Amino acid sequence: MVEAYCVKCRAKREIKNPQKVTMKNGKPAIKGTCPVCGTALYRIGAK
Repeated sequence: MVEAYCVKCRAKREIKNPQKVTMKNGKPAIKGTCPVCGTALYRIGAK
């Protein structure tokens, strides 16, 4: 259960279909979609 800020909804939302990724600089992140509007969400530094 990871939350990220959705810029379209202007609220914190739980990430739908979260995927662990590693950014180019080697830091961990989680990306997914907003369950309400479908916008891409990205949480940097989440493990």
